[in-house]
Amino acid sequence: MIGLKNIIGRKKYDDYDDWDEEKPKENAYIILRLPRNKITEEFEGALDNKIQDNFTKPKFEVATAQDADRVTWLHNRSFMTSGTPFRAMTPDLFLKLLEDPKCFILIARLYGADAGFIIVDIDGENDEFGLISGLGIIPRFQRKGLATALAYEAWNRFLKENVEELRCEVYVTNISSLSFVMSLGFEEFDMRVFPDE
Repeated sequence: MIGLKNIIGRKKYDDYDDWDEEKPKENAYIILRLPRNKITEEFEGALDNKIQDNFTKPKFEVATAQDADRVTWLHNRSFMTSGTPFRAMTPDLFLKLLEDPKCFILIARLYGADAGFIIVDIDGENDEFGLISGLGIIPRFQRKGLATALAYEAWNRFLKENVEELRCEVYVTNISSLSFVMSLGFEEFDMRVFPDE
């Protein structure tokens, strides 16, 4: 599997014990998970109602090689204002992601325009984890429920793959993203620190 952080050249600390408490948390990510058994019909119904009650009705497309420029633009535009460190997406990087058969990228369109994306991988020894590797909404479409709709769409696709748990990483100081992910029922369970480049 090709994870986004591996492609962009960051080396991970596999053990949280390597964390130096004296060092600023500049490269720390909180790892969150949402086990499948916590996704009850009631939970899904409430999330579905939240999405349906919102006036935002996005259309979703699975990205293909022809969408390299679109996804590159969406990724870079979304993360420019996020406060999260990132390395710019390039068309070549996008195509490398698509080489992995366990990775798919959804593009969300709103009012006829590209508005956001989600990059997801199926991971684990037995393909038991669905991993959100990237989720971004361009600034003019933020705070309209689009990230919730993208996450829900990804979850429904993961269910077809029989994943047991959904996971994601959130930059430790990105409080709005952390709050968003936790509002979807995710819980913290680990931290990953990347060395300075």
